Amino acid sequence: MRYMMLIYLDETQMQRAPAEGVTKMSAAYTAYTKALKEAGVWRAGDALQPTRTATSVRLTDGKTGVLDGPFAETREQLGGYYLIDTPDLDTAIAWAARCPAAERGTVELRPVWEMTS
Repeated sequence: MRYMMLIYLDETQMQRAPAEGVTKMSAAYTAYTKALKEAGVWRAGDALQPTRTATSVRLTDGKTGVLDGPFAETREQLGGYYLIDTPDLDTAIAWAARCPAAERGTVELRPVWEMTS
């Protein structure tokens, strides 16, 4: 079953992190991604640019509304994702617990809704 692993972190903490902390975190994500790939569960994944670069789009009464930034203000922001394919939720949870973000933020797992043609 495919799961989207959404990584939520506090951007302000990331921006204030010392250079050695960023280097250490990058190394942790590199090792984690390598482990996912070696286990054969990795399907995709990327970090996202900060929320200040986001654009939110809504259609209201047939009119397109465009807002700079994210729609909602929250303590944690979506910082990246992994798409994994595991046999079951328990395995997905085990991988989410190993994600470096699990120590500093929140890792949300959602099953992918398989669309049929």
